[in-house]
Amino acid sequence: MNLPFFVARRYLFSKKSHNAINVISGVSVCGVALATLALVCTLSVFNGFQDLVSTLFTAFDPQLKIISNSGKVFDSQDDRILQLKQMTDIEVLSESLEDFAMVQYKGKQTMVTIKGIQDNFRKLTAIDSILYGRGDMVLRDEIVDYVIPGAELVSILGTGVRFVEPLEVYAPMRGAKINVANPTNSFRSSLLYSSGLIFVVNQPKYDASYMLTSLEFARDLFQYDTEVSSIELKLKDGADLEKVKALIKDRLGPDFNVLDRYEQQADTFRIMKIEKLVSYIFLTFILLIACFNVIGSLSMLIIDKQADVETLRNLGANDTLISRIFLFEGLMITFIGTFIGVFIGLLLCVLQEKFGFISLGNDAQGSFIVDAYPVSVHGTDIMLVSLTVLVVGFISVWYPVRYLCRRLFMKKLFQ
Repeated sequence: MNLPFFVARRYLFSKKSHNAINVISGVSVCGVALATLALVCTLSVFNGFQDLVSTLFTAFDPQLKIISNSGKVFDSQDDRILQLKQMTDIEVLSESLEDFAMVQYKGKQTMVTIKGIQDNFRKLTAIDSILYGRGDMVLRDEIVDYVIPGAELVSILGTGVRFVEPLEVYAPMRGAKINVANPTNSFRSSLLYSSGLIFVVNQPKYDASYMLTSLEFARDLFQYDTEVSSIELKLKDGADLEKVKALIKDRLGPDFNVLDRYEQQADTFRIMKIEKLVSYIFLTFILLIACFNVIGSLSMLIIDKQADVETLRNLGANDTLISRIFLFEGLMITFIGTFIGVFIGLLLCVLQEKFGFISLGNDAQGSFIVDAYPVSVHGTDIMLVSLTVLVVGFISVWYPVRYLCRRLFMKKLFQ
């Protein structure tokens, strides 16, 4: 058996001559456990919010989105685009055209993003899950075009879910100069009628600025023929997203970019990752402070065990072996605290996920999508937390143990 580990284990669990050392050792374990627990729970909550946001975008964003690298539109009849329809891994291919326009309703005006979509958009995403109102998702018939606005746009324009009068939509003519004397001549206008539906993504980026209508209406308003701003794809079940994405990139070449759902919302997820990283760094500093309790516990233990150290030296133990005893003592305190912290942290995460006993607050009822903090435990985060605690614990005890033992040995040498 490893002698330093055996002695360190006896020191940790045996009763000391001074009861204060037992208390400080217990406090050290609790400090490391609490810091570990905080890391596990905090990172899991950030994961929960990230997963929640990603599910919201799933109902609106496609699995893969093809955009142009050289402009805001491209020709949907490009041979490279047409070849994608022959790929067996693609289940739905839908064309989309987006651009800015001004919308007016009974004197109220606002800027919006008009998104023209094809009829197969319902097969592309889970759009039905975020539609509210009474009506069918019909965006065009033989007479008029219909619109599905975001929930916040309905409030801004004061239209209500089902409005009687049509929306007036204005867009600048492509390539035309503004006529200062009569600016209205520089704009194209059209009308959109209520479909009886609105969508709610619970993200201002969409709810406050997007309107869904037919692709034909968007092309007519913005003066395009076969151009689109994006090609949106849904893959068949079982298809490897990364492999298909790489294959499409290779076929389309450098003129196009292929984005997955996370890349389509890169800014949102980048901010969330930065927040998670900052929280991790701050909690690691707190963990470092908690490890000072371990140093205090070891300092008192070294003083308390001076007689044992002298006995070990007389039995032939060298300075390295004695230093390793106290180093193992500090590592065992850190390891036990890590195990307890991870276990309790996982237990709290499971309970929160199942029962949601920590809510967002009474004032938040109805203001958020969920009433309680969402959590999602990732194995990589648990490994990161465990490794962080063990590394910080080792660094925090290695030098102090070495320094204190050296002082003790020098003191004994000159006695």
